[in-house]
Amino acid sequence: MSILDETQFLERFQFFNGQRLFASDLQGADDFNREMRWLHNRSLHQPGIGSGFAVYGKKEDREVVIAAGYAVDSLGREIVLTNTMTLQVPPVASDDSGEPVFYDLAVSYPDDSALEETETRDGICLARGVVRRREVPVLCWLRLDSERQPIDARLKKDVREGMRLILCRIEVFNCQLNKDISIAERRNARPPRLPNIACGEETPTAWSIFDIGIEAPSQTAVGFNAFIAGFGLRANIDTSVAAFQVTPSYTARVRGPRLKILVDGETNMPMIVEGMVSIPPETSTAKDFTVEVLLCVQPMTQAPLISRMRGGMTAEQTTAFTQFFSDWRIVWMGVES
Repeated sequence: MSILDETQFLERFQFFNGQRLFASDLQGADDFNREMRWLHNRSLHQPGIGSGFAVYGKKEDREVVIAAGYAVDSLGREIVLTNTMTLQVPPVASDDSGEPVFYDLAVSYPDDSALEETETRDGICLARGVVRRREVPVLCWLRLDSERQPIDARLKKDVREGMRLILCRIEVFNCQLNKDISIAERRNARPPRLPNIACGEETPTAWSIFDIGIEAPSQTAVGFNAFIAGFGLRANIDTSVAAFQVTPSYTARVRGPRLKILVDGETNMPMIVEGMVSIPPETSTAKDFTVEVLLCVQPMTQAPLISRMRGGMTAEQTTAFTQFFSDWRIVWMGVES
């Protein structure tokens, strides 16, 4: 039960000078603040370890050491350990088959009845009462079955519902650790962060050309065969609209017509041009990246191909050729972990 289940409205406690206070007044104020804090924890976190609660234990050790820590159970209650504790390994030799026995170490929120009384006071004309209890979480070993589930049905239910939180798993043989402890079973109180994914589409303001370091086939060798041009297209793509905080992992593709018609004097040369996209990692930042496009060309006629498809273009040819791809757009996506 929570404060939202028990009442239809919230009340703020108000005190004034000369007011006669009862224990229920002060206890009610404390309970209200505690319930609101638990509501916050339950709403914004999941049951698990918030910080600390490191557990140390090596093979052949007969005890484990639990460091100070903070955790939250499924009701939002804080489980706090302020001092390092040492816990003995369960004194068992083996199971019925002579094999090691597995245990999970669990921690849970302590009820008032489980806490040590650290201060009591006499009441005015009333019996002595407790005013302070030392809060120490409850630690216990859960023996596991062959499926690595708690044998005790009640404890298994508590673990499943987040009332008991697993700190580590051990394997016991001859009353000592048979292996180093495992912490893979722990659960984090902070839910896993979902990746930030953004995408966009941009027409490069200016394509530039770069040499890929190989020479395209000769005109006579090409014929109707597809070939890779001796150069590629390069452009800078602005991704600042996504407001990434760190450099994401980018992917991109070309969007636009693949059927192109090159005009060389009076010769029209239809061809299919496909762009193969790559993004050099060293060019990527949170605000932009550089895209490089290799050109795979499939001629549709046997008309001679102009020399520009084999590289070695003049400045005028370069300008004209980049305009040839002005209708190509870059569709990109960034995934920020």
